[in-house]
Amino acid sequence: MTASVTVRVPAKVNVQLAVGPVRPDGFHDLANVFLAVGLHDEVTVRPADELRVTCEGPDAGQVPLDASNLAARAALALAARYGREANVHIHIAKDIPVAGGMAGGSADGAGALLACDALWGTGASREELLEICAELGSDVPFSLVGGAALGRGRGELLTPLETGGTFHWVFAVADGGLSTPAVYAECDRLRGAAEVPEPLASAALLDALRTGDAKALADAVSNDLQPAAVSLRPSLAATLAAGEEAGALAAMVSGSGPTTAFLTADPASADQVAQALHASGTCRAVRIASGPVKGATVLA
Repeated sequence: MTASVTVRVPAKVNVQLAVGPVRPDGFHDLANVFLAVGLHDEVTVRPADELRVTCEGPDAGQVPLDASNLAARAALALAARYGREANVHIHIAKDIPVAGGMAGGSADGAGALLACDALWGTGASREELLEICAELGSDVPFSLVGGAALGRGRGELLTPLETGGTFHWVFAVADGGLSTPAVYAECDRLRGAAEVPEPLASAALLDALRTGDAKALADAVSNDLQPAAVSLRPSLAATLAAGEEAGALAAMVSGSGPTTAFLTADPASADQVAQALHASGTCRAVRIASGPVKGATVLA
């Protein structure tokens, strides 16, 4: 048996997050356009006497190390499917912001799933792995696939999207996290009794991705959860304003937040926006990344 397997897995930004009405199961139908960006976690699995999880990196102290961790749940799910014990030590080297709306936990789940599949030689098909990902969480399938994709349903039903170039981003990391269920609940509260249309992907946005046109993409990005995230964390408004004033083409909350994302024209503009955000004092940390990048990948 292989001594250990390491999988590199990316963060994501939602360039469109259209949220439909509440479903009977409590979830919302989405039109969720994902873009994988070059901030990565690395998940290493090796044989052990029992399942355990360790973590290092920025904000590692906020990562649960018990069976609630998506990486642990992924190992348990794959083991159950193949009738074996999930006796592995999972080590997560974090670089994706924790509880930041960039799918760091989902990335770790996808990474652990692919790593355990390789370590155990289960030979699971891509379809099987995606099926387990969807059981683990709405964003986990995209963490496995990467690139760019449209997520329907809860976000787990993926259609790959063509991209015509590289998009340059700056991410401002806020203090503390935001609970995704709390942000959705606040979205519902803010909408009240208003009729909510079924979510649809923006044709202009998909065209901008396909042609690699950053300015057209900036004009089309949207996030239906942004008002709720700002309502729960009003300080995000100052961060968004600071990025726009520094010349970002678009400023938005990433997913359910509280990380904010700024689309820029090129690497030089990204540096300029990052420096201005750092100097503004409106965020805890600033990261630069570009995308699309590959999904979960076993490292040689």
